Amino acid sequence: MYEEYNKGKAAVLAVIDELYATDTIQHSSSGQDMRGIENYKQHVSAFSSAFPDLHFTIDDMVAEGDKIALRVTATGTNKGAFRGIPPTNKKVTVEMIQIDRIVGGKFVEGWSRYDTLGLMQQLGLIPTPGKGR
Repeated sequence: MYEEYNKGKAAVLAVIDELYATDTIQHSSSGQDMRGIENYKQHVSAFSSAFPDLHFTIDDMVAEGDKIALRVTATGTNKGAFRGIPPTNKKVTVEMIQIDRIVGGKFVEGWSRYDTLGLMQQLGLIPTPGKGR
């Protein structure tokens, strides 16, 4: 999935049907659950539009049973609206933890956590304590 993300929005959207169960549930850092493949595609499309040069590096991967855990570093430039906020044109680097449950070769449930506060600070939307003094 991350390899396709690194190729761009069209590439990642093209493989979602192949990789995800139609009734997938994806739990995000925002606290919102994306239920169903169409809801997840909308999320991926919006995120890819906000950060069109989004690139993921897998730092660690562990698999056991029906679960896979990843530690990932994401980089990108905010060139499109993000959660209703106009583009900042700022480059960001965010570390993530992703845990997925796979059944029958497809992602059926996932938990994604990333440093939301750090992202907002890098975008200049929340002040960084002590910065600029």
